[in-house]
Amino acid sequence: MPNLKEVRNRITSVGSTMQITSAMKMVSAAKLKRAQDAVTQMRPYANKLTSILQNLSASLDTSENKYARDTNGENVLLILISSNRGLAGGFNANVIKKAWSMIRNEYHGSPKVSVLCVGKKADDAFKRTEHHIHGSDLPTHLNELFDKLSFENVAPVAEKVMHAFANNQFDRVYLVYNQFKNAAVQFTVAERFLPIDSSALKTNVKGEKSKVKTDYIFEPNQEYIVNDLIPKSLKIQFYKALLDSVASEHGARMTAMHKATDNAKEMLRSLKISYNKARQAAITNEILEIVGGAEALNG
Repeated sequence: MPNLKEVRNRITSVGSTMQITSAMKMVSAAKLKRAQDAVTQMRPYANKLTSILQNLSASLDTSENKYARDTNGENVLLILISSNRGLAGGFNANVIKKAWSMIRNEYHGSPKVSVLCVGKKADDAFKRTEHHIHGSDLPTHLNELFDKLSFENVAPVAEKVMHAFANNQFDRVYLVYNQFKNAAVQFTVAERFLPIDSSALKTNVKGEKSKVKTDYIFEPNQEYIVNDLIPKSLKIQFYKALLDSVASEHGARMTAMHKATDNAKEMLRSLKISYNKARQAAITNEILEIVGGAEALNG
Protein backbone atom coordinates (compact mmCIF):
# COMPACT_ATOMS: atom_id res chain seq x y z
CA MET A 1 0.00 0.00 0.00
CA PRO A 2 1.50 3.41 -0.99
CA ASN A 3 2.49 5.95 1.60
CA LEU A 4 -0.22 8.53 2.34
CA LYS A 5 2.19 11.44 1.99
CA GLU A 6 3.44 10.23 -1.41
CA VAL A 7 -0.10 9.88 -2.75
CA ARG A 8 -1.02 13.30 -1.36
CA ASN A 9 1.99 14.88 -3.11
CA ARG A 10 1.09 13.19 -6.40
CA ILE A 11 -2.50 14.45 -6.12
CA THR A 12 -1.22 18.00 -5.59
CA SER A 13 1.20 17.69 -8.53
CA VAL A 14 -1.39 16.28 -10.93
CA GLY A 15 -3.92 18.92 -9.86
CA SER A 16 -1.43 21.72 -10.62
CA THR A 17 -0.62 20.18 -14.01
CA MET A 18 -4.33 19.93 -14.82
CA GLN A 19 -4.81 23.63 -14.07
CA ILE A 20 -1.92 24.50 -16.43
CA THR A 21 -3.19 22.32 -19.29
CA SER A 22 -6.73 23.66 -18.86
CA ALA A 23 -5.45 27.25 -18.99
CA MET A 24 -3.33 26.51 -22.09
CA LYS A 25 -6.37 24.96 -23.76
CA MET A 26 -8.44 28.11 -23.18
CA VAL A 27 -5.62 30.38 -24.42
CA SER A 28 -5.19 28.28 -27.58
CA ALA A 29 -8.95 28.33 -28.18
CA ALA A 30 -8.98 32.14 -28.00
CA LYS A 31 -5.99 32.44 -30.36
CA LEU A 32 -7.43 29.82 -32.71
CA LYS A 33 -10.53 31.93 -33.40
CA ARG A 34 -8.44 34.87 -34.63
CA ALA A 35 -6.06 32.67 -36.62
CA GLN A 36 -8.94 30.72 -38.19
CA ASP A 37 -10.68 33.92 -39.28
CA ALA A 38 -7.46 35.21 -40.83
CA VAL A 39 -6.76 32.08 -42.89
CA THR A 40 -10.37 31.55 -44.02
CA GLN A 41 -10.54 35.14 -45.26
CA MET A 42 -7.19 34.90 -47.04
CA ARG A 43 -7.58 31.44 -48.64
CA PRO A 44 -10.20 32.18 -51.37
CA TYR A 45 -8.28 35.27 -52.53
CA ALA A 46 -4.95 33.43 -52.55
CA ASN A 47 -6.36 30.40 -54.39
CA LYS A 48 -8.01 32.52 -57.08
CA LEU A 49 -4.90 34.62 -57.54
CA THR A 50 -2.81 31.44 -57.87
CA SER A 51 -5.22 30.13 -60.51
CA ILE A 52 -4.93 33.37 -62.48
CA LEU A 53 -1.17 33.25 -62.08
CA GLN A 54 -0.96 29.73 -63.54
CA ASN A 55 -3.06 30.72 -66.56
CA LEU A 56 -1.02 33.88 -67.03
CA SER A 57 2.25 31.94 -66.84
CA ALA A 58 0.98 29.51 -69.48
CA SER A 59 0.49 32.39 -71.89
CA LEU A 60 4.07 33.63 -71.48
CA ASP A 61 7.36 32.34 -72.78
CA THR A 62 9.85 31.06 -70.22
CA SER A 63 12.17 33.90 -71.17
CA GLU A 64 9.46 36.42 -70.23
CA ASN A 65 8.79 34.85 -66.84
CA LYS A 66 11.85 34.08 -64.76
CA TYR A 67 9.71 32.44 -62.07
CA ALA A 68 8.41 29.78 -64.47
CA ARG A 69 11.86 28.42 -65.27
CA ASP A 70 11.52 24.67 -64.95
CA THR A 71 14.65 22.54 -65.01
CA ASN A 72 15.57 19.06 -63.91
CA GLY A 73 18.24 20.40 -61.57
CA GLU A 74 18.89 18.77 -58.22
CA ASN A 75 19.22 21.94 -56.16
CA VAL A 76 16.05 21.84 -54.08
CA LEU A 77 15.00 24.13 -51.25
CA LEU A 78 12.50 22.93 -48.63
CA ILE A 79 10.98 25.71 -46.53
CA LEU A 80 9.80 24.06 -43.30
CA ILE A 81 7.16 25.95 -41.33
CA SER A 82 6.87 24.76 -37.73
CA SER A 83 6.25 26.54 -34.42
CA ASN A 84 8.48 28.13 -31.80
CA ARG A 85 6.85 26.23 -28.93
CA GLY A 86 5.94 22.63 -28.30
CA LEU A 87 3.06 20.95 -26.44
CA ALA A 88 1.09 20.75 -29.69
CA GLY A 89 0.79 17.01 -30.19
CA GLY A 90 2.28 15.81 -33.46
CA PHE A 91 2.18 19.26 -35.12
CA ASN A 92 5.94 19.79 -35.38
CA ALA A 93 6.85 16.12 -35.70
CA ASN A 94 4.63 15.72 -38.77
CA VAL A 95 6.38 18.55 -40.63
CA ILE A 96 9.84 17.21 -39.77
CA LYS A 97 8.86 13.66 -40.82
CA LYS A 98 7.44 14.97 -44.11
CA ALA A 99 10.71 16.78 -44.88
CA TRP A 100 12.85 13.74 -44.09
CA SER A 101 10.55 11.56 -46.17
CA MET A 102 11.01 13.87 -49.18
CA ILE A 103 14.78 14.00 -48.71
CA ARG A 104 15.20 10.22 -48.41
CA ASN A 105 12.54 8.92 -50.80
CA GLU A 106 12.26 11.53 -53.55
CA TYR A 107 15.85 12.84 -53.57
CA HIS A 108 17.63 9.79 -52.11
CA GLY A 109 19.39 11.78 -49.39
CA SER A 110 21.08 14.13 -51.86
CA PRO A 111 23.22 16.80 -50.15
CA LYS A 112 21.93 19.27 -52.75
CA VAL A 113 18.62 19.41 -50.89
CA SER A 114 18.67 22.43 -48.57
CA VAL A 115 16.30 23.18 -45.71
CA LEU A 116 15.23 26.66 -44.62
CA CYS A 117 13.42 26.54 -41.27
CA VAL A 118 10.69 28.90 -40.08
CA GLY A 119 10.19 28.07 -36.40
CA LYS A 120 12.50 26.91 -33.63
CA LYS A 121 11.32 23.30 -33.57
CA ALA A 122 12.20 22.65 -37.22
CA ASP A 123 15.46 24.56 -36.82
CA ASP A 124 16.45 22.42 -33.82
CA ALA A 125 15.78 19.26 -35.84
CA PHE A 126 17.90 20.25 -38.86
CA LYS A 127 20.57 22.65 -37.59
CA ARG A 128 23.14 19.86 -37.10
CA THR A 129 22.46 18.16 -40.45
CA GLU A 130 24.14 18.68 -43.81
CA HIS A 131 20.88 19.91 -45.29
CA HIS A 132 20.63 22.97 -43.07
CA ILE A 133 21.59 26.17 -44.90
CA HIS A 134 24.82 27.77 -43.66
CA GLY A 135 26.22 31.08 -44.87
CA SER A 136 23.53 31.63 -47.48
CA ASP A 137 22.16 34.97 -48.64
CA LEU A 138 18.70 33.70 -47.73
CA PRO A 139 16.84 35.35 -44.81
CA THR A 140 17.77 34.50 -41.23
CA HIS A 141 16.07 34.77 -37.81
CA LEU A 142 12.82 33.55 -39.33
CA ASN A 143 11.58 32.47 -35.88
CA GLU A 144 10.79 36.13 -35.22
CA LEU A 145 8.14 36.17 -37.97
CA PHE A 146 5.61 34.66 -35.56
CA ASP A 147 6.13 37.46 -33.03
CA LYS A 148 4.34 39.89 -35.35
CA LEU A 149 2.94 38.00 -38.32
CA SER A 150 1.87 40.38 -41.09
CA PHE A 151 2.15 40.60 -44.86
CA GLU A 152 4.62 43.50 -44.55
CA ASN A 153 7.01 41.34 -42.49
CA VAL A 154 6.60 38.22 -44.64
CA ALA A 155 7.00 39.88 -48.06
CA PRO A 156 10.79 40.60 -47.73
CA VAL A 157 11.41 36.92 -46.82
CA ALA A 158 9.52 35.73 -49.90
CA GLU A 159 11.45 38.26 -52.03
CA LYS A 160 14.80 36.82 -50.97
CA VAL A 161 13.68 33.27 -51.77
CA MET A 162 12.39 34.41 -55.17
CA HIS A 163 15.64 36.26 -55.82
CA ALA A 164 17.67 33.13 -55.00
CA PHE A 165 15.54 31.11 -57.44
CA ALA A 166 15.84 33.74 -60.17
CA ASN A 167 19.65 33.65 -59.77
CA ASN A 168 19.69 29.87 -60.32
CA GLN A 169 20.69 29.14 -56.74
CA PHE A 170 17.80 26.67 -56.55
CA ASP A 171 15.85 24.77 -59.20
CA ARG A 172 12.80 23.96 -57.09
CA VAL A 173 11.32 25.40 -53.91
CA TYR A 174 8.68 23.68 -51.77
CA LEU A 175 6.67 24.88 -48.78
CA VAL A 176 6.26 22.11 -46.17
CA TYR A 177 3.65 23.02 -43.58
CA ASN A 178 0.43 21.95 -41.83
CA GLN A 179 -2.68 22.99 -43.74
CA PHE A 180 -5.59 23.94 -41.51
CA LYS A 181 -8.96 22.20 -41.91
CA ASN A 182 -10.51 22.49 -38.46
CA ALA A 183 -9.45 22.52 -34.82
CA ALA A 184 -8.97 18.76 -34.73
CA VAL A 185 -7.68 18.06 -38.25
CA GLN A 186 -4.56 19.39 -40.00
CA PHE A 187 -2.92 18.05 -43.15
CA THR A 188 0.85 18.07 -43.67
CA VAL A 189 1.47 19.18 -47.26
CA ALA A 190 4.46 19.88 -49.51
CA GLU A 191 3.31 22.68 -51.80
CA ARG A 192 5.36 23.75 -54.79
CA PHE A 193 6.33 27.39 -54.45
CA LEU A 194 8.75 27.79 -57.35
CA PRO A 195 8.81 27.39 -60.29
CA ILE A 196 5.24 28.37 -61.06
CA ASP A 197 3.20 25.51 -62.48
CA SER A 198 2.52 26.91 -65.94
CA SER A 199 1.38 23.69 -67.60
CA ALA A 200 -2.28 24.83 -67.40
CA LEU A 201 -3.46 21.29 -67.90
CA LYS A 202 -6.86 20.13 -66.75
CA THR A 203 -8.17 16.58 -66.59
CA ASN A 204 -11.43 15.79 -68.34
CA VAL A 205 -14.04 13.16 -67.41
CA LYS A 206 -12.19 10.39 -69.26
CA GLY A 207 -9.00 11.09 -67.35
CA GLU A 208 -7.30 12.63 -70.38
CA LYS A 209 -5.37 15.88 -70.07
CA SER A 210 -6.42 18.78 -72.25
CA LYS A 211 -4.82 22.21 -72.52
CA VAL A 212 -6.96 25.04 -71.21
CA LYS A 213 -5.57 28.53 -71.56
CA THR A 214 -7.34 31.82 -70.88
CA ASP A 215 -6.74 34.65 -73.30
CA TYR A 216 -6.12 37.76 -71.20
CA ILE A 217 -6.23 41.40 -72.25
CA PHE A 218 -3.25 43.01 -70.48
CA GLU A 219 -3.72 46.44 -68.97
CA PRO A 220 -1.57 48.51 -68.91
CA ASN A 221 0.77 46.01 -70.58
CA GLN A 222 2.10 42.48 -70.34
CA GLU A 223 5.47 43.48 -68.89
CA TYR A 224 3.85 45.32 -66.00
CA ILE A 225 1.67 42.32 -65.16
CA VAL A 226 4.66 39.98 -65.15
CA ASN A 227 6.77 42.26 -62.97
CA ASP A 228 4.00 43.15 -60.51
CA LEU A 229 1.28 40.51 -60.30
CA ILE A 230 3.45 37.37 -60.28
CA PRO A 231 5.74 38.45 -57.39
CA LYS A 232 2.72 39.70 -55.43
CA SER A 233 0.93 36.37 -55.90
CA LEU A 234 3.98 34.42 -54.72
CA LYS A 235 4.25 36.58 -51.60
CA ILE A 236 0.57 36.00 -50.83
CA GLN A 237 1.02 32.25 -51.31
CA PHE A 238 3.89 32.29 -48.79
CA TYR A 239 1.88 34.42 -46.36
CA LYS A 240 -1.12 32.07 -46.64
CA ALA A 241 1.10 29.07 -45.78
CA LEU A 242 2.23 30.84 -42.59
CA LEU A 243 -1.36 31.69 -41.64
CA ASP A 244 -2.36 28.06 -42.24
CA SER A 245 0.49 26.88 -40.03
CA VAL A 246 -0.39 29.28 -37.19
CA ALA A 247 -4.05 28.23 -37.21
CA SER A 248 -3.02 24.55 -37.32
CA GLU A 249 -0.64 25.08 -34.38
CA HIS A 250 -3.34 26.57 -32.15
CA GLY A 251 -5.80 23.85 -33.18
CA ALA A 252 -3.28 21.09 -32.48
CA ARG A 253 -2.29 22.62 -29.13
CA MET A 254 -5.91 23.06 -28.07
CA THR A 255 -6.66 19.42 -28.91
CA ALA A 256 -3.51 18.19 -27.17
CA MET A 257 -4.22 20.22 -24.01
CA HIS A 258 -7.84 19.03 -24.00
CA LYS A 259 -6.65 15.41 -24.04
CA ALA A 260 -4.01 16.15 -21.40
CA THR A 261 -6.65 17.73 -19.14
CA ASP A 262 -8.91 14.70 -19.54
CA ASN A 263 -6.01 12.36 -18.75
CA ALA A 264 -5.13 14.42 -15.67
CA LYS A 265 -8.74 14.21 -14.45
CA GLU A 266 -8.72 10.45 -14.86
CA MET A 267 -5.37 10.15 -13.08
CA LEU A 268 -6.62 12.39 -10.28
CA ARG A 269 -9.69 10.22 -9.81
CA SER A 270 -7.51 7.10 -9.65
CA LEU A 271 -5.12 8.72 -7.18
CA LYS A 272 -7.97 9.81 -4.90
CA ILE A 273 -9.28 6.24 -4.82
CA SER A 274 -5.77 5.01 -3.95
CA TYR A 275 -5.48 7.69 -1.26
CA ASN A 276 -8.80 6.72 0.32
CA LYS A 277 -7.82 3.06 0.29
CA ALA A 278 -4.48 3.83 1.92
CA ARG A 279 -6.11 6.04 4.54
CA GLN A 280 -8.71 3.38 5.30
CA ALA A 281 -5.98 0.77 5.62
CA ALA A 282 -4.05 3.02 8.01
CA ILE A 283 -7.17 3.59 10.13
CA THR A 284 -7.88 -0.15 10.19
CA ASN A 285 -4.32 -0.88 11.32
CA GLU A 286 -4.59 1.68 14.11
CA ILE A 287 -7.88 0.18 15.30
CA LEU A 288 -6.36 -3.31 15.27
CA GLU A 289 -3.40 -2.08 17.29
CA ILE A 290 -5.70 -0.44 19.87
CA VAL A 291 -7.88 -3.54 20.15
CA GLY A 292 -4.80 -5.78 20.41
CA GLY A 293 -3.32 -3.56 23.15
CA ALA A 294 -6.61 -3.58 25.06
CA GLU A 295 -6.81 -7.37 24.84
CA ALA A 296 -3.25 -7.69 26.07
CA LEU A 297 -4.02 -5.48 29.10
CA ASN A 298 -7.14 -7.48 29.90
CA GLY A 299 -5.20 -10.73 29.63
